Amino acid sequence: MVKPKQLGHLVIRVRDLERSEKFYTSVLGLKVTNKRPGRMVFMSAGGESSHELALIPVAADAPGPEQTRVGLYHFAWEMESFDDLQTLYNEMHEQNVKIGGLGDHGISMGVYFFDPDGNEIEAFYEMPRDQWPKDRDLFEGSFPRKLEEPASVTS
Repeated sequence: MVKPKQLGHLVIRVRDLERSEKFYTSVLGLKVTNKRPGRMVFMSAGGESSHELALIPVAADAPGPEQTRVGLYHFAWEMESFDDLQTLYNEMHEQNVKIGGLGDHGISMGVYFFDPDGNEIEAFYEMPRDQWPKDRDLFEGSFPRKLEEPASVTS
């Protein structure tokens, strides 16, 4: 199982705390570092801090993220390598994770996907700084590698 490299600290509201805990541990490989039963779950990718993500429950019928409202668009987990990103992408297909698309950002490649509450997440790999272009916008051009569809996926 691959896991993200790091994220600072983020707290999100979820409808079902146990369902969301399972999603983040099984899809992204996050480890639970602390639990306040029924009130909060703290999770970490790297283990260097108490948590990078915390989940807090709201009502099961709470409205979800809306594209036309001010608020979080997505949050991103940085992967250690492009191969880790590819592996995670393949594992997402195997686990039937809802994928919103791929993003070629020149110096980085991202996979956009959704948690059970519809929160958009990105997992990405960014080239080392010494490989960034010096003569153009960082996000123009194409990333040098492509994420391939898993063999089990049919078009």
